[in-house]
Amino acid sequence: MISIKLPDGSIREVEQNTTVEDFAGSISISLKKKALGGKINGKLVDLNTPITEECEVQIITQDDQDGLEMMRHSSAHILAQAVKRLYKGEKAAFGVGPVTADGFYYDIDLPVSIKVEDLPKIEKEMEKIIKENLPITRSEVSREEAIKFFTELDDEFKLELIRDLPEDAVISMYTQGEFVDLCRGPHVPTTGRVKAIKLLSVAGAYWRGDANNKMLQRVYGTAFPSKKELEEHLFLLEEAKKRDHRKLGKELELFMFSEEAPGMPFFLPKGTIIRNELEQYERGLQTSKDYKEVRTPFIMNQRLWEQSGHWHHYHENMYFTEVDETKFALKPMNCPGHMLVYKNKLHSYRDLPVRMCENGQVHRHEYSGALNGMMRVRTFTQDDAHIFCRPDQIEGEIIEVINLIKEIYGVFGFTYKVELSTRPEDSMGSEELWNSAEQALENVLKSENLDFKLNPGDGAFYGPKIDFHIQDALKRSWQCATIQLDFQMPEKFDLTYVNEDNQKERPVVIHRAIYGSIDRFLGILTEHFAGAFPLWLAPVQVAVLPISSVHNEYAQKLADQLKAAGIRVEADLRGEKIGYKIREAQLQKLPYMLVVGDQEVENNTVAIRKRGEGDIGTQPFESFLEMIKQQKSEKVLF
Repeated sequence: MISIKLPDGSIREVEQNTTVEDFAGSISISLKKKALGGKINGKLVDLNTPITEECEVQIITQDDQDGLEMMRHSSAHILAQAVKRLYKGEKAAFGVGPVTADGFYYDIDLPVSIKVEDLPKIEKEMEKIIKENLPITRSEVSREEAIKFFTELDDEFKLELIRDLPEDAVISMYTQGEFVDLCRGPHVPTTGRVKAIKLLSVAGAYWRGDANNKMLQRVYGTAFPSKKELEEHLFLLEEAKKRDHRKLGKELELFMFSEEAPGMPFFLPKGTIIRNELEQYERGLQTSKDYKEVRTPFIMNQRLWEQSGHWHHYHENMYFTEVDETKFALKPMNCPGHMLVYKNKLHSYRDLPVRMCENGQVHRHEYSGALNGMMRVRTFTQDDAHIFCRPDQIEGEIIEVINLIKEIYGVFGFTYKVELSTRPEDSMGSEELWNSAEQALENVLKSENLDFKLNPGDGAFYGPKIDFHIQDALKRSWQCATIQLDFQMPEKFDLTYVNEDNQKERPVVIHRAIYGSIDRFLGILTEHFAGAFPLWLAPVQVAVLPISSVHNEYAQKLADQLKAAGIRVEADLRGEKIGYKIREAQLQKLPYMLVVGDQEVENNTVAIRKRGEGDIGTQPFESFLEMIKQQKSEKVLF
C-alpha cells in the first residue's frame, strides 16, 4: 500500500500501481465517470497511468482548464484521423497539432487544397469518430521503432521531430482505431469523451514557423465540454467580427494605416479626440498625485542603450541610424531617458519619491506578419511613469499605483486578473536583489488581498513585475497595466540621493504603465464598447437634427450653445429627410440626438433620442444641457 495526498491535504491509502482512473473510482463513482486524466506531483498524465509511489494526485475533469486542454488536444488528433480517412487516396503527412488559447489546430501536408467549404465534411467525419468512442492508448517506443514506423508512412515531419528529440527523451505514440500519432500526450481516454467540436478556418503556415520551410495547410478548430458552451463561444466569435477595431476604426473614422508607414497608425480627428481624452483623464489624476510630466527625445545615442542594458537584451527589436558618424537608436522604451532626467540634479532623501511621467512615443521592430491593427504596431505611445524612491517607500508607492489602476479601470467597467512575473533567464543583476524585489511585490499583493497567479521567468530583464490583465465585454483577456520593480538601472546609471547622514545612496525605480500602449488601449476600447463609446469619450457627443431647413437656424443656435459649454456637437443641416439623418447618426453610434421641429422651436425644447434606447421624450434645452454636462463630468458609462 502507498499513501496518496489529495489537493485538499487529505491522505488515502491505495495499492501500488493503482491507475489514476481506479484511484478516482475509490473516491467516488461520479468522479470516475467525470475524470479525463490526472496530475501526479503536478505532472499531467493519462487516466490509465499507474501510481507507483507515494505522491500527490489531482483528478482532472472537463470542468478543469487542464481537462479542457486535454479534450482539445485529442480533438486535434481526431481532426488528423478524419483528414486521413477522407483523403485516403492522397499522401497525407502531419506536422504538429497543438492546443491554442481557445481551441486547436493541425498542420497538414496534402496534395489537394482544403477549402473552407470542406470543413463541414471533415467535421462530420470527426463526429463519426467521436461516436465510435475509440480508446486512445499510449505506447512508449524506442527511437528506432519510431523512425521505422514513420519512415513506412513517409512522414518527413514526424521523422524530423524524432531526430530533434534529446538522446534520453521518452518517445511515445498514441493510437485511436487505425490512426497512430507521435505525441507526448496526455489525452482523454476515448474519442467519445470529446463532446462538442467545430472547425473554424484554414490558413497557410510554414513548417515550424520558418519561411524557408514548406508551406502546410493549418486547419483551426475548437472544442468544448457541451454544445451550449460551444454555441456561446461561436456567438462571441461572431460578435468579435462585428466589433473588430480595424473595421470600426475605418467606419467611425478613428484611425488609418498606410503602406508608406507599415505598422504605424495615423490618428484621424475623431480618434485623436478619444486619445486626447484618455491622456487628459490620466494626466489629471497623476497631477493630483504629484507626478511631474516630462518629455524625452525620440532618438538617443547608442551608448545610452548599451549602458541601460537594452542593447544586449533588446537590440533586435530596435531601429538604428547614424548621425555625424555616430550611431543612434529610436527609443523602444522611455526609462533610460527618465534616468537621465533624474540624474540632472542632486536629490535629497526629503525629495523622494520623485514621480516622473511621460506619454512617450516609442518604436519597436515587429515582423510584418505579426502586425495586427492597433493591437500590434511598430510605433505607439506608452503612458510611462517612473517613481524614484527609497527602499522603505517601495510598498507604499506600489499600493498607490495599484489604487490608481483600480480607479482608472473602474471608469471603463473593466475587471482584471493579476500576475506576478519573476526573474527571467536573460536578466541583469544579482540573485539577492532579485529575491528582494520579488518579495516586495508579493508582500504588496498579499497586503492588498489581491488574488494573483505566479508567472515564473516572465519578468523584465531588469526586474520582476506585476501585470494586470483586463477582461473585455467578450471575456477576452488583455495585458495592459504593469508595475515593475527595478534595482538594476539605478546601478547602471549611478543614480543617487543624499541620505540623512549626508551619504549617497541608491534609489529604487518603480516602472509603471496603466493603459500600456495608448494606441492598443484605444483598439481594446473600440472592441469593448463596439464603437459605442461612453459620452465622455465619444468624438461627437450630440447631433442636432432639424426636421426641415426652416429649423436650421434653431438647430445651429443649439449647437453653438452646446459647443460653448464644452460639448462636442454636430448640426446636420443637410436637406435630407429626418429618418435618413437619424439612421446616419445611429451608424456613427452617437450618444445623443436632438430632433427639432416646429414645436421645439416654439417652446425652446428638444426631442431627445438616446443611443440604445431611442426616443426618451422632450424637455427644455437647458435641462438637457445640465444633464449632459453632469454625465460628462461624472464619466457615466452607457
